[in-house]
Amino acid sequence: MTNGLLGKKLGMTQVFDQNRLTPVTVIEAGPCRVVVVKTKERDGYEAVQLSFGEVKESKLSKAELGHLKKNKAPASRVLREFKKDGEPTVGQSVTVDMFKKGDWVDVIGVSKGKGFQGVVRRHHYAGGPESHGSMFHRHPGSIGASSYPSRVWKGKALPGHMGAERVTTQRLKVVESRPDEHLLFVRGAIPGAANGIVVIRKSKKS
Repeated sequence: MTNGLLGKKLGMTQVFDQNRLTPVTVIEAGPCRVVVVKTKERDGYEAVQLSFGEVKESKLSKAELGHLKKNKAPASRVLREFKKDGEPTVGQSVTVDMFKKGDWVDVIGVSKGKGFQGVVRRHHYAGGPESHGSMFHRHPGSIGASSYPSRVWKGKALPGHMGAERVTTQRLKVVESRPDEHLLFVRGAIPGAANGIVVIRKSKKS
């Protein structure tokens, strides 16, 4: 039907797997509803649009609500497109049982925002001496030449906004899948804070 689904990061815990303690991230994966099936003839490409997380109608704009009502879908918090696989139909439900124990997945999320940070934290600069009067403790230092090119090169590692970016963590192993509870246990950490929306899809490197 699709190559993935939407979910919500609940947090991290640990499980015993074959006499070994494994750190896992718990994801509330689905159920997702098929809102639109896009075709090459009508839309120019093939995809499946899924919805996740029902909310009050008052939380959505008129455009969002109109799109959902047109396709007879309930008011939902998130809409995302996925690769079409097979012959999905509008209204069909996509659940976590598409992933089994031992599968490899890629998880996409938005990393935690850190605000404005300096070069030591943002780019792991070593910094300078901490002794009194050094004036080079956590500073970036020289950032460019003088007469040429008379400017700072693009891409220079400097202070700035850190975090709150789309991050993809590839090739994570599914430790356990609980379709009755819509839970997915994935080995390792995934981007974002607890209760953040994530995309789980079949790994491209499996």
